[in-house]
Amino acid sequence: MENILTLYKQPYDEVYPVVCMDESSKQHLRETREKLPMEPGKPERYDTEYERNGTSNLFIFFEPLRGWRRTDVTEKRTAKDWALQIKKLVDEDYPQAKTIRLVMDNLNTHTGASLYKVFEPKEARRLLDKLEFCYTPKHGSWLNMAEIEFSLLSRQCMSDRMADRAYLTQEVSAWVAHRNAIKSEVNWRFTTEDARIKLKHLYPSI
Repeated sequence: MENILTLYKQPYDEVYPVVCMDESSKQHLRETREKLPMEPGKPERYDTEYERNGTSNLFIFFEPLRGWRRTDVTEKRTAKDWALQIKKLVDEDYPQAKTIRLVMDNLNTHTGASLYKVFEPKEARRLLDKLEFCYTPKHGSWLNMAEIEFSLLSRQCMSDRMADRAYLTQEVSAWVAHRNAIKSEVNWRFTTEDARIKLKHLYPSI
């Protein structure tokens, strides 16, 4: 935990970047009746009934020290999906990095084993050699700044009903482009001293 807090306070380093990742989902809902458009003194109105149309998974990778993020919308959240995202992170997002310090939770697919399930051993080893996994403690996933980004994404972009994956992808892409254009960062105020008080139960007794 202290290792994660220390990473957040380091200066930006393109050779050893700190990247946070997380996953979330969005349920697709179709309207069953036409919306009533806005009128003077009246907001847009829609019916309470809707039709379920499946779900989509979202991966987010967020580098808080640079104010950069990437979000991909996928059909599933399997070990293969995660492994393909990691390969994209290493080869496309950070080809210049020597070591990507990746902050994430303890989901069972977030391990090197997932890479070996998808890629040949040599390729899996190559990807792992570029990564340093920094797991958040149990019940402490909120220490992952990617959760903050997902919270903003949910409130600013995904609060409305979205009928299908194509529309969700379009809206999320526009949101990400805007956030990256203004290089929106996180003002992280939680300190190691705060952690020792608030999370005392996670520290070993000496």
